[in-house]
Amino acid sequence: MEQLSKGSRIINIIRQSLKGEQHDYTQGSIPRAVFLLAIPMILELSLESVFAVVDMFFVSKLGQNAIATVGLTESVITIVYSLAIALSTAATAIVARRIGEKDPEAAAHAGAQSLIISLIATLVLSVFGVVFAPQILAAMGASDEVVKEGAIFTRIMMGGSIAIIFLFLINGIFRGAGDAAMAMKSLWIASIINIILCPIMIHFFGLKGAAIATVIGRSTGVIYQCYHLFKGSGILKFAKHHFKVNAELAKSIFTIAWPAFLQFIIGSGSWIVLARLVAETGGTTASAGYQVAIRNVVFFILPAWGLSNAAATLVGQNLGAKQFERAQKSVMLTMKYNIIFMSFVMILFLCFSGPIIRIFTQDEAVIDYGARALQIIGSGYIFYGIAMVMTQALNGAGDTRTPTIINLVCFWAFQIPLAYVLSKGLEMGTNGIFIAIPAAEILIALMAWYYFKKGKWKEVKV
Repeated sequence: MEQLSKGSRIINIIRQSLKGEQHDYTQGSIPRAVFLLAIPMILELSLESVFAVVDMFFVSKLGQNAIATVGLTESVITIVYSLAIALSTAATAIVARRIGEKDPEAAAHAGAQSLIISLIATLVLSVFGVVFAPQILAAMGASDEVVKEGAIFTRIMMGGSIAIIFLFLINGIFRGAGDAAMAMKSLWIASIINIILCPIMIHFFGLKGAAIATVIGRSTGVIYQCYHLFKGSGILKFAKHHFKVNAELAKSIFTIAWPAFLQFIIGSGSWIVLARLVAETGGTTASAGYQVAIRNVVFFILPAWGLSNAAATLVGQNLGAKQFERAQKSVMLTMKYNIIFMSFVMILFLCFSGPIIRIFTQDEAVIDYGARALQIIGSGYIFYGIAMVMTQALNGAGDTRTPTIINLVCFWAFQIPLAYVLSKGLEMGTNGIFIAIPAAEILIALMAWYYFKKGKWKEVKV
């Protein structure tokens, strides 16, 4: 009877989390609050990760050049993701703080200002990507053949940057408000349309069809988001007066966003350097194997990132409500759940890397590189889980500078030099590059843990 009652409570929590019912995350059970936020956030990014793998599955049928093109383009487009995540981080921190203070009007105003800033930034990135697509691929170490075949894919993806940025940003606004279910639904719509259109568009248009499907899917998700921001009945509802430029508020958003942008651009830049180094060291075959492996790494990291986003929202709202101890307990509990999840993933990668890569390609050389990459990178997954929760907790408090410094030290002062030394200095080839990835993530986890325990994030004003 007791087990039945416990099962009913779990089902009830899942039902509530998916419905998107309004909940005060500054009071009541902390585990319940974590699950109410985490379930839709995990599901939100789970389908996005499914699309990343499905996309690679269909693209891989077009050959090594297509795989390399998508991988190299995705490595560059992480700059766009960095901007999107930075603006989303700032929006989540400020909106969550205002919601914690029980001021939804100020939260809506902050969200609208972040949309204005993002629109300006996106236009610059899109124009640059469309004009210089071939040069971008060449700079990444792509062969002439890959540049010739893949430039159109890169142009479409970079030209559609606004859909990526708005999708992430508006979901950050929803998450800050505690409406994780709405963020989940919008990304699900975008991803499902991507998954449906991807094989159809690739069949008719080849590689560029994959880019077209992605842009259409994400644009549809943005339209859905905007409808609910302006016409919906949630805790946040945007009105025309919210878009009147507020210089002071824009400055606050920028103050949080620019370190967050550097934070993610530092990490993204490191991945770009590593992708180029793999291409230089092992050629197109190694690059293809590495990109297939990375897609699988992302597949499992995104759900864990969703769980980490719950920590960011809980920190922001509880700081707004002056519930400092509750904020810290929420983070520690979320980290515990993430460690458990990532432990299972680590075991999966260590034991079944070959069969996983073989799903996407039958090229034995590509499988060899991909399987080794998956095993080595996956060996540090527990530390990835710790690092994500700790850094997202700091970001949720509005302290985006500390994770930025951590990333700068761990990625650029440690990971990249280590990758070069191991791969070229010690002649370990691509294995040396793969080893540098978990080594850096372990260092990030330790540093983020140290700074979180110091507690200065509790004093940040946003």
